[in-house]
Parts: sequence; structure tokens; C-alpha cells
Amino acid sequence: MRRKMIAYGGAAMLLLFVIIVISLSLGSSGISIVDVWRILWLSLPFNDEATLHYSAGEVAIVTQIRLSRVLLAALVGACLALAGVGFQGVLRNPLADPYTLGVASGSSVGAAFVILMGYQMLLGLWTIPLVAFTTGIVTLLAVIGLARYKGTMQIQTLVLAGVIIQSFLGSFVSLMVAMSNGVVNEILFWIMGSIAMKNWEHAALLLPFVFIALPILMYYSRTLNLFTLGEREASYMGVDVERSKLVVLVLCTLLTAAAVSVSGVIGFVGLVVPHLLRLMVGPDYRLLVPLSAVGGAIYMIMADTTARLVLSPRELPLGVVTALIGAPIFTYLLVKRNKREGGVDSL
Repeated sequence: MRRKMIAYGGAAMLLLFVIIVISLSLGSSGISIVDVWRILWLSLPFNDEATLHYSAGEVAIVTQIRLSRVLLAALVGACLALAGVGFQGVLRNPLADPYTLGVASGSSVGAAFVILMGYQMLLGLWTIPLVAFTTGIVTLLAVIGLARYKGTMQIQTLVLAGVIIQSFLGSFVSLMVAMSNGVVNEILFWIMGSIAMKNWEHAALLLPFVFIALPILMYYSRTLNLFTLGEREASYMGVDVERSKLVVLVLCTLLTAAAVSVSGVIGFVGLVVPHLLRLMVGPDYRLLVPLSAVGGAIYMIMADTTARLVLSPRELPLGVVTALIGAPIFTYLLVKRNKREGGVDSL
């Protein structure tokens, strides 16, 4: 197990480093790759000489825009992928994703309402993230409240409650889009997902969620392995099933709400990354949890770099790019898996 962790973890971190280097080096500003890395080197605390050799605009593009954006993309991807692997473990369904319980719709309702009413700057840059985060958590509480019966949460009831809440809140988002006039584009842009115009403050918001959630989910990775045997079997082996489900669900919802509150609705990350890793390294959550964090970061940085460069200087919504990349990949994986298991030979 330790050898697998070192091998897979080392390969994942190396790939993440390569993707970060590529993403930082590319852009539409006309700054050469050599100048990008020279600016980064001269901006280090022990140098701090970048402004002596480059304009303030060039330094800001590299250090304040590109670098913060790459870090934010990595954190959003890690949050969504960790949430995805957690939901899949608790729900015992590899097709579950961070939006299964309607958290994304809840966050979207809050953000759309703030934009529609013109309150975007009521609390400064944090207005939309705070409201979206709050409404996402309220949505989770509503879903758990609907799914609880005699102190327990049935998985089927939980998923059904999530689908109902998601559809219900999604209709409110559509209603607000229909009611909006001058701000319709702003609402749609947020719903489609983007990390453009974000900065170091938004990255600082997500950093504690990843640092706190990752070790907790790794602690529960053995429990998630036991969940694959069934809740009754896990209970016989000493697992507090209800408590474990509640902790993981709440933690994954917090990760989803935090990511969505900053980036808007971005799909397929929490669905594709854990599923792809499960096919590569197996079903052991002791490997899946940490690798999902790194894999989500890689996937999101690649998607954001694509969004920046494909129609440069225009930019595609990040949620559109993740869907365009993720849907074909997931379809291929699903068909391949079904053919291997003899389920859809006719395809």
C-alpha cells in the first residue's frame, strides 16, 4: 500500500507540476515564456527586483493574475474532486457527483437572487460567495431533513430528496433568469462557471477547506472501504454508520459549496476524476482520496488553460469547457466499463 501511494502520488505530483508550468507559461498578453519565469524568479521575497526589469503591468499579469488563477483553479478542482469521491463512497455509487444533493442549485439560487436584486457589492467582493455558500448549506440541511426517518438516513431517500430539491431550486434559477433584464448575462455567466476576475483572496478562502477536508476524508477512507460491503456489514465491523455518513456528507457539501461560491457551477470534475482514478488505481479509498485532490487540481488547471486560450483574447466559460472535456471522457469510460462487464455489448 505504501509503495503504491509513493508511486502513484509521486507521478500525480509530477504531472501537476508540469501542468502548472505549462499553464503559467501560456497566455494572450504577449509575455514570452522566458520573461514569465524571470518575473516569477525576480518576484521571490529574497529577490523582489521584478519591477526594476519589467513594467508594473507585466509583473501584475504574471504574479497577480496568472499565478493566483492557477492556484485557484487547483483548489476548486481539488474541492470538487474530493467532494465527488466522498459522495461516491457514502452513496456507494460511482456515478454520484458533488451536485447529487442539490448543493449547486442551492448556491445558484442565492447567487442569482443577489445579482437580480443588484446587491452584488453589498459586502464587497465577498457578497456573492457568502450568499452562495450559505444557501448551499441550507440546501444540505433541507435534504438531510427530508431524508431522515427515525434517526437514520436511507441512501435511496437521500438521493431522491437531493434530486427533488435540485429540480425545485433549479426552477427558481430559471425563473430569475427569465425575470432579469440588464443582468441576465451576469447571472448566466455565473451559472456557467468561471474563475476570471478572481484573485488571491478567493484562493485564500478555499485553502483552509482543502487543508482541513483532505486529512478528515483520509481518516474516513477505511470507513468508505467498508461501506462498499454494505451499511449493515460496516456496522458489524464497528463503524458508526450514521455518524460517518453525516460527517462525510457535511464535509463534502462544504467543499462543494465553497468551490461553487467562488467559481460558479462547474460540472463533471467530481464525477470524472474519481471515476477515472478508480479505473486506474482500483477502488481503495486510501488511494482514491488523496489522488482525487491532485487529479481534480490537474483537471481544472487544464480546463481553465483551455478556456483562456482557445478563443483568445475572448474566454470561454469554465463550466462549458469542463463539460465539453468531461462528458466524452466519461461516456468513453462508461461504455468501456459496460462492455468489459458484458452489460451493453450492443453498443
